[in-house]
Amino acid sequence: MSSLTAPSAALAAAPAPAAPAQTAFGLRVVVGLFGVLLAVLCAGLNEAVTKISLSDIRGAMGIGADEGAWLLAVYSAASVSAMAFAPWLATTFSLRRFTMTAVGLFAVLGLIQPFAPNLHSLMLLRVLQGFASGALPPMLMSVALRFLPPGIKVYGLACYALTATFGPNLGTPLAGLWTEYVGWQWAFWQIILPSLLAIACVGWGLPQDPLRLERFRQLDWRGVLLGLPAISCIVLGLSLGDRWGWFDSTLICWLLGGGVLLLVLFMYNEWSEPLPFFQLRMLSRRNLSFALVTLAGVLVVLSGVGSIPSAYLAQIQGYRPAQTSPLMMLVAMPQLLALPLTAALCNIRAVDCRWVLAAGLAMLAASCVGSSLLTSQWIRGDFYPFYLLQVFGQPMAVLPLLMLSTNGMTPQEGPFASAWFNTVKGLSAVIASGLLDALGTLRRHFHSNHLVDSLGNAPLIDDNAAGLAKRIHEQALVLTSADLYLVMAGIAVAMICLIPFVPTRIFPPRAVA
Repeated sequence: MSSLTAPSAALAAAPAPAAPAQTAFGLRVVVGLFGVLLAVLCAGLNEAVTKISLSDIRGAMGIGADEGAWLLAVYSAASVSAMAFAPWLATTFSLRRFTMTAVGLFAVLGLIQPFAPNLHSLMLLRVLQGFASGALPPMLMSVALRFLPPGIKVYGLACYALTATFGPNLGTPLAGLWTEYVGWQWAFWQIILPSLLAIACVGWGLPQDPLRLERFRQLDWRGVLLGLPAISCIVLGLSLGDRWGWFDSTLICWLLGGGVLLLVLFMYNEWSEPLPFFQLRMLSRRNLSFALVTLAGVLVVLSGVGSIPSAYLAQIQGYRPAQTSPLMMLVAMPQLLALPLTAALCNIRAVDCRWVLAAGLAMLAASCVGSSLLTSQWIRGDFYPFYLLQVFGQPMAVLPLLMLSTNGMTPQEGPFASAWFNTVKGLSAVIASGLLDALGTLRRHFHSNHLVDSLGNAPLIDDNAAGLAKRIHEQALVLTSADLYLVMAGIAVAMICLIPFVPTRIFPPRAVA
């Protein structure tokens, strides 16, 4: 028994995270929050746009396909790793100072990347920018939990939800704009001016806390040495797994196996550490654990509904990003209205946010089931009726999770909650990509083999072997896209099934009279 209570006593005796400054809510806080939101949106767009524009970037810089895959993978690994440790650093150096430094570094690295003289220098710049980018999302949740009054806190959480709904859907339109009409360099440079504005807003709007460098005397060095390589190895393994054949590759086996082992050791260390990066005891809260699991599922679905039609339209209809953009804009732009409306709905005391969540997940599932009816004749407009369901489905599936998990949480617990949420968010995006790649390859091979076998038992209808092979390939891609949509629908339905049994009812926060 004493072994279990000792860590709790040590934690109680250890210095708590920085005590929130008593800052009155007003225009300055709103401007500061906007600055952090803008920086986080830039961080998300930078990764999405460079990923979508990768073929143009590789062509302009003379980079091979394998090297391009590594460029994306190391950026993701650095970004997700930074999300885990950024809240601790922000508490130590102050939220305002740390955020401004991260945004400034992020912008400078984006400016110089197109001028990288070789692949290795570009890889290093991407790693450094990944660390700066990953440090930003945790700051947004920290600001919302710390500075916003209870009555409007849900609107601050809606700002965080924008990074999961509005931001990712803008990646394709922006990639199309830069590569088709301006220049591939702007896939890197697009973040510079918004980042400068974000620095100005954060500098003027957020209060300056004192430095707490004494926290370094209690730094969880074992956590850093275990957690940083654990997360990096897992992200690299998931990002590169499909290209290198998953467990047929010794490299992928070492990355995933070693990453999981280090992650287990990291979590064991965090349990006994007096000043941890992750407060494992918070997972005893049913709503928080449910929210983290469901958030992972929702983000996998959102990644799928964004990437599946883009891949289909590119491979079957020959669309460039600029031609796919209207479909993504159909979902992205209404989020600026749908999220505040969803926040207002969830802020009504009589409304149970669990059922708002269920309705949102049901809309996502219905959208995926409808989209699974696609054929090789579908063009962009055929997706519109089903993607309209996502306009409200996406915010209704994300915002209630933030409410469920943060209800009753103190500002001192904000950094821990931010570390949990953003690390899960970052890992979920990588897991989604790996899952879609693996399932896509598996189902594409299955359908190709099935179609070839079927033709072997049927009269030959096309003497042109090349034309027949092309038709088989296209049909296999169509059937694979339909399968992936049904998998996304199944994940959404599975999340709905948890709602009656796991989360408990919560009410919108209100100021104490």
